[in-house]
Amino acid sequence: MNANAKAEPVEFRFDALKWLVVVALVAAGVVGNSYFAEQALLYRVLGLVVLAAAALFVAVNTAKGNAFYTLLQESLVEVRKVVWPSRQETNQTTLIVVAVVIIMGILLWLLDTFLGWLASLIIG
Repeated sequence: MNANAKAEPVEFRFDALKWLVVVALVAAGVVGNSYFAEQALLYRVLGLVVLAAAALFVAVNTAKGNAFYTLLQESLVEVRKVVWPSRQETNQTTLIVVAVVIIMGILLWLLDTFLGWLASLIIG
């Protein structure tokens, strides 16, 4: 082994095999859902939920899955830091946007009418 190469963590050693297991679990859910089509919907949904949970568990135990899970956790922390506007601020901002849209619509309509009139004068 190269002295400069970092050793891969043991828990991420078999990532390709883990992703293959994830794909197999998803495929088993798709095939099983159509194979057991005559069974009650509740049982098929429960089976799909169990398979999805198992696939998610295996996926999170890969390097990329773990990184994605960490990103989700950090994004939830950031969402809690957001200062959301009050109802009054939201209503005021909405009214301003509606007013600007109406004014711009009228201005563009006037410009279109003027340019149409100008074009009709040139064309004849």
